[in-house]
Amino acid sequence: MNGKKNKLSLGKAILKRLLIYVELIIMVIFVLYPLLWVIGSSLNPINGIARANMIPQNPTFNNYIRLIRDTRYVQWFLNTGYIAMLTMFFSILLNTLTAFIFARFKFKGRKAGLLTVMVLRTFPSFMGLTALYMIALNFNMLNNLNMLVIIYVANTIPFNVWLVRGNLLNLPKSLDEAAYIDGATKLQVFTKIILPLSVPIISFIALTSFMSPWMDFMLPRFLITRTDINTLAIGLYYMAREVTGGRTDFTAFCAGAVLIAVPITVLYMASQRFLISGIASGANKGE
Repeated sequence: MNGKKNKLSLGKAILKRLLIYVELIIMVIFVLYPLLWVIGSSLNPINGIARANMIPQNPTFNNYIRLIRDTRYVQWFLNTGYIAMLTMFFSILLNTLTAFIFARFKFKGRKAGLLTVMVLRTFPSFMGLTALYMIALNFNMLNNLNMLVIIYVANTIPFNVWLVRGNLLNLPKSLDEAAYIDGATKLQVFTKIILPLSVPIISFIALTSFMSPWMDFMLPRFLITRTDINTLAIGLYYMAREVTGGRTDFTAFCAGAVLIAVPITVLYMASQRFLISGIASGANKGE
């Protein structure tokens, strides 16, 4: 009797593991196939989407050369990098400083402020596109990359303030109190104690704040109309629309898409060991 139960349990365990492996294989196929297809198309010597091939017979880097030489891709890359880097820097600074204030100090309107921040998280960012356009128009900031930076940084605040605050609530206040006894100022506590201990959550904020403007299409499309200050998403969009010789330059478009992934991949690999601990440390919303 016990032998039959053991065999049945063993069979269930094998079946469960088999189903897990099948699911993982399917997920890998769904993730890797589009990626490999785009990379293969970027190396294809024959232009056109109909002739694109995941494994080109005569791979070449001519599409990358043409992309850099014959288009404004480098300028688009620099414009997007400027926006993404400033967004990442100011997002880290403003979100950690705001979360530090909400987590470590008690003041009038503190709960109302936290509630307001939480409510703002429930609204999708594209709801305010018309209002943002009117603000940019009235302040003469259309076709201005700094306007995009301001909007992206503001969009990170509702989510990241709560996330960083949850991380700071896990840090004992005795560290702050000991520093105050030694004569440290609030700014010194923030820069020398809070920031070094918050590296995991800061890495997560840095990655998400960088990715948002780097891959965004809607906001730049709405606020940028000049071709000389396009971002990567908008530049590649126009490239895909242009028709040369009766067809679009699809292989160069794929080359541009591949290059877009390089900075995000490097940033992700550099901060990978902090990401899981950063998300977990910010999961506690506290009081």
